[in-house]
Amino acid sequence: MIIGLCTIDLHLPESGSLKGKRQVLKGLKERIRNRFNVSIAEVDGQDLWQRATLGVACVSTDRTHVHQVLDRVLDHIGEVPELQILQQRIEYL
Repeated sequence: MIIGLCTIDLHLPESGSLKGKRQVLKGLKERIRNRFNVSIAEVDGQDLWQRATLGVACVSTDRTHVHQVLDRVLDHIGEVPELQILQQRIEYL
């Protein structure tokens, strides 16, 4: 069993409140869960208006599959105009 964990630090430059930030992230997390069948959660920066850290986990028996899924998740997040990816890390457990 291969577990891939992707940690993504985000900047939301247009967010003016926690409510606005939560709206953007809630929709993003739902789309990613449904489209890629992964677990995703905000793991840091919950009290900051313009910063967030997301954790994405994928489990499979094939490391290549895990890597492809996490790459597609990163590509999807990169296409969201309200977000900027500051840093990303992928670990395998």
